[in-house]
Amino acid sequence: MARENTKDFLLEALEDLTLDMFEKFKYKLSYIDYDEMANLSKYLLKKANDPVKLADYMCDHYGADLAVDVAIYVLERINQRDTAAKLKQEKGKDYKMKYREHVQKNYHWIKDMNARIGEMVTLNSRYTRLVLVSGHRHEKKKEHEIMAVGRRHAEIMQEQVNSSIAISDLFKPDRDRQTPKTVVILGAAGIGKTMTVRKIMLDWASEGLYRQFDYVFYIHCREGNLLTAQGSMADMISKCCPSDNPPLAEILRRPEKLLFVIDGFDELRFSLDRPQNDLCSDPWEMKPVEIILSSLLRKILLPECSLLITTRPAALQKLEQYLVCERSAEILGFSVADREEYFYKFFENKEEGRKSFQFVKGNEMVFTMCLVPIMCWIVCTVMKQQLESGEDLAQTAKTTTGIYILYVSSLLKSLSSKLKQNLHIILKRLCCLAADGIWKQRVLFEEEAINEFLLNQRDTLPLFLNESTFQKGIVCGSAYSFIHLSVQEFFASLFYVLEDDGETRDKQDDPKSDVKKLLENYGNSRQDFMLTVRFLFGLLNKEPRNALEKETGCKISPEIKEELLMWLQTSQKTALAVNAEKRAVIHDLEACHCLYEIQDESFVKTALGYFTGIYLRDINFTQLDQKVLSFSIKKWPKLESLDMGYCSFISEDHEEHLDQQLAKLSHLLEWCKLTAACCGLLATVLSTSQCLTELRLRGNALGDPGLRLLCEGLKHTACRLQRLGLWGCSLTDACCGDLATVLSTNKTLLELGLSANALGDAGVHLLCEGLKHPACQLRVLGLWGCSLTDACCGDLATVLSTNKTLLELGLGANALGDAGVRLLCEGLKHPACHLKELW
Repeated sequence: MARENTKDFLLEALEDLTLDMFEKFKYKLSYIDYDEMANLSKYLLKKANDPVKLADYMCDHYGADLAVDVAIYVLERINQRDTAAKLKQEKGKDYKMKYREHVQKNYHWIKDMNARIGEMVTLNSRYTRLVLVSGHRHEKKKEHEIMAVGRRHAEIMQEQVNSSIAISDLFKPDRDRQTPKTVVILGAAGIGKTMTVRKIMLDWASEGLYRQFDYVFYIHCREGNLLTAQGSMADMISKCCPSDNPPLAEILRRPEKLLFVIDGFDELRFSLDRPQNDLCSDPWEMKPVEIILSSLLRKILLPECSLLITTRPAALQKLEQYLVCERSAEILGFSVADREEYFYKFFENKEEGRKSFQFVKGNEMVFTMCLVPIMCWIVCTVMKQQLESGEDLAQTAKTTTGIYILYVSSLLKSLSSKLKQNLHIILKRLCCLAADGIWKQRVLFEEEAINEFLLNQRDTLPLFLNESTFQKGIVCGSAYSFIHLSVQEFFASLFYVLEDDGETRDKQDDPKSDVKKLLENYGNSRQDFMLTVRFLFGLLNKEPRNALEKETGCKISPEIKEELLMWLQTSQKTALAVNAEKRAVIHDLEACHCLYEIQDESFVKTALGYFTGIYLRDINFTQLDQKVLSFSIKKWPKLESLDMGYCSFISEDHEEHLDQQLAKLSHLLEWCKLTAACCGLLATVLSTSQCLTELRLRGNALGDPGLRLLCEGLKHTACRLQRLGLWGCSLTDACCGDLATVLSTNKTLLELGLSANALGDAGVHLLCEGLKHPACQLRVLGLWGCSLTDACCGDLATVLSTNKTLLELGLGANALGDAGVRLLCEGLKHPACHLKELW
């Protein structure tokens, strides 16, 4: 709040007083001892014979902001409450403006991750839009329960799954007109969560976003971990404010107008699992920081406020145990157009930006990996260095680990030959620090930790660690961090594969030094180890491993390869025994990412040979995920099933790219927004695959044209399909003739699900022609919610009295009526009827 504006508010309040009240105000002012400060001298009070002079003296003595607080205090005590309330309101309005200006100033500039000291760039000049999709967690139900919901449910689900959402819409009411108070932004490592919320802070301060909030406070969990002294919620808010004397009571008076941005929930080192009695509901109560944050996150403290929380997906389950996430959104990274924009923003020289972008676009895998902002930044950083040194652009990495090795190599090129002599020792110590931090969930390292690991090489340390200051009690301390958490995770994984020379691993009984313990903890509870484990596989990839050894002089041991193989085949994270069938299937996409990183065909085939399929649910497949999954499928020795219900495939050219993937991902593709365009390729797969026995296409708008194409594959003599699910696929009677032909020719099809399609009586009449054919092998037929009446029941009765294989028939949610059931009973009474279950 500018001093002149403050004085104007104070002056207006003093001018509102009558002469008697003005004198009474001065008298009270002479002995209030406000906040144990010295009072305004009686000499000056006597000289202050008008409001202008008194306002001047008060501002000079107390300071502008405090002078207003003193005036409010005195006015309330001389019973001038209306004037005090008006002054309080004016101060509040102006403080809001001052706070916005403070946020704008703090978030306008950002430090580039490898910038020189003092070198900054504006956030807007570097920020590039990210693809954000709304997240919906699906409740799993039994098949017949879902079918009974009917066709409209399918349509609604299709509308809800994975729709894009703008940042500006995160706190807008849903279709039930309910406004979410808790929003979670999910995103993988380096995907841009922190940059997104910093952009939100800046846009709010510019009054372009979330105007419903008077104050938005940013809390980074990483820094919260370092705070050991007790405090209150009011203290935490005060630290976000520009002055020592913010109007805390006024700010806290309307908690529904407050938004807290909690960045990096996955980095919290403490658990939210605390007894209710330990938590606090009073924003003024002094408690340890972990109690304050736990109380805020669990909605015990300021329950009316709004929360915007960022986290890696691995920590979402932990968060949901204590908090209802009313809306979630997932950052999927850059689109192709956004990647191009990022390159042009990164390279100030447009020609260099164009040249680099075209070069990377020519390397399909690197270009795909650039959908992750941290990867895009690393690639740009390396290429900029190459261009500045006059080198030809050379980019060969095709894995995540390879990109990080490329970055470390580019950093080391700036070292002199003298500094490189002891580089292997420094790197090993750095890896020890990183691993220790990962185990202890520590991202910021104080001076003591740096000294403990003998990292006192001040000329090389800034290459890998950023130094920052933080408030620790009444003094400022120094803290160090890797340029990004994912870089720390890379060095932590390197700790486990570097050959041990005895210099850095003094405690062999320390569990942190045992890779088995790392894998065991990751499999059981430590989801935050995910990227570290992925890097472990990548560091055993021969090509990047050789490059790193050459650049650093360190030797990487492949000894842990057998342990990684054993873990893949036995970990609960990977293998899942599927009830009656007792098949081992992979149910975590991360396993495929690990296999992609190692790029060892023999290892991959051996690992996958243990499994017969994949079971995945509710995943937004980025282009990178699709490539990684395709890699595993190509190498799979005996893939029998790929169950991918409620998954969505994200692509720049959605239809064409997805169709290409369907040649490989053709098993159980439910709710994947497929159309008739993919059915030609599916038919090809059906007519060529010797192991594809199950295909579920539930909730995809294939339509009659799509099904006709599919039937071409089903009629092929090489087709081995046994179970086909077409629930809610926008089918009508127009496709039933083709299906009838399939039923009369296909010798392997045993189950057919056609529920929630508008087949009508005419469609069933056509189907019955195929069902009556002596070559028909069908055992299970689902016709729930297919707009049927009693008019089709005669045909069905004939089928029941002639078909020798049909064992189960589902007719629920149809208007058959009593007359229809009477007709069905004629078929059921026939001695040739083999039906065992009728729904």
